[in-house]
Amino acid sequence: MATVLKLTEQFTKESGNKEAAFFRSSPVLDIKNLSISLHGGNGQKERILVKKLNFSIRPGEILGLAGESGSGKSLTASAILGLLPKSLKVSEGQIKFDGRELTSLSGKEMGRLRGKEIAYISQNYQGSFTPFMKIGKQLVEALRSHDKISKRDAKKKALIWLERVKLPAERIFASYPHQLSGGQLQRASLAAALMFEPTLIIADEPTTALDVLTGERVLDLLAELQKDLNCAVLFISHNLSYVLKRTDSMAVMYGGQIVEKGLTKSIRGNPAHPYTKLLLKARPVLSQTVPEKFAAIPGEPGLVAEQGCSFALRCPHSSEQCSIVPMKQSVGDFHWMACHVTGKE
Repeated sequence: MATVLKLTEQFTKESGNKEAAFFRSSPVLDIKNLSISLHGGNGQKERILVKKLNFSIRPGEILGLAGESGSGKSLTASAILGLLPKSLKVSEGQIKFDGRELTSLSGKEMGRLRGKEIAYISQNYQGSFTPFMKIGKQLVEALRSHDKISKRDAKKKALIWLERVKLPAERIFASYPHQLSGGQLQRASLAAALMFEPTLIIADEPTTALDVLTGERVLDLLAELQKDLNCAVLFISHNLSYVLKRTDSMAVMYGGQIVEKGLTKSIRGNPAHPYTKLLLKARPVLSQTVPEKFAAIPGEPGLVAEQGCSFALRCPHSSEQCSIVPMKQSVGDFHWMACHVTGKE
């Protein structure tokens, strides 16, 4: 532990990067060797969907989970929230939130944490509110379900937070969900998530259902409020541009595994895992000329190797060695990848 602290202090002093300072504080969320499995039914073998994840998030840090659809990002979020479907289970590992082991908590105990200490912002903004109740009534009920607070004080707090997310508070408070635009609804759901001043925010594809400009405004707002609250954020997205622009650190997932993790600027400038390199090359880039051929990741999307590296069946550098689970290889300060191959493009 002393060695880790010494390295952290040295890195902070030499680089002056605010990201390194995160490693001085204790994690808000600490995940170790997390595996999520699908129950085997009718004699079928249990299937592991998420394999031995390890990452942590500290106060004030925004960590991005990036990867193609189906890589296990949202499953990880559901496990943290204690909202896995009955067919799925945490089969291995730990999920610690502020030192508490979440997998050992009862449903009632998790219910007290969700919404208050752990906020969740989803892509389905239309499902964030009951359609037959006014926004204000729902915000007041949410506040009073977690805190002993009068209706008058709850209304006052709800109006303050609607203003903080840059909405016309009185009008939105008195409106039904269907009377708001998508951007307004997502900002109202942001107010609902942040009005408890949570320790951790899980933002799961929060802009997928919005147009580009509205999505950017929502993310700007989230970043501004996150900075004010100094809370931790787990930002989940398949949009690599958002992750590269908005996060302090990031983890790249494929087939239920984290293949690379590090400070975002380190991964952007020095990607190491073959999947990360291909993912970065496949990003659309605005230019004056249209390329003759767009970059693409080889192989069938969603094809996952059952053993070893999950990306092995699509990787242009795969070998027999890839059937063995790769050890973590250090790429730089707080930057590692899980691959047997090094120095390949």
